[in-house]
Amino acid sequence: MTDERILKASKEFDVRFSEVDSMSIVWHGSYALYFEDAREEFGRVFGLSYQLYIDNETPAPLVELSFKYIKPLLYGQRARVDIIYRNTPAAKIVFDYEIHLVEDDSLVATGTSTQVFINSERNLIWANPPFYEEWKKKYNLL
Repeated sequence: MTDERILKASKEFDVRFSEVDSMSIVWHGSYALYFEDAREEFGRVFGLSYQLYIDNETPAPLVELSFKYIKPLLYGQRARVDIIYRNTPAAKIVFDYEIHLVEDDSLVATGTSTQVFINSERNLIWANPPFYEEWKKKYNLL
């Protein structure tokens, strides 16, 4: 087991009416948005923002997204999404997620996402782009 630095960010949110179904339970599609908000927060905290990908002309689209629902998240509840960077030598970005209720820290859902790098012709980039290598060096992840 390597001694890696854990990069983690969190974002609290209130469940809005537009995010629930007719049973006042968060609609499954809303979880993708919560995870997206977490990725933006991670980028803000650690400097791995979507703007960085744009500035380096290297998009990083999602190629895999999964969720595991533990218990319902309901309209009006306050929750927190935690995002944890999973380091890998491969040319991809992997995040793990946990959503907890703020009131009692109970686990609501978990998930994982994977992004890959593509060039301007939309072809897969097989090696980590230089800007990403530099970012990883900054956080001692190489």
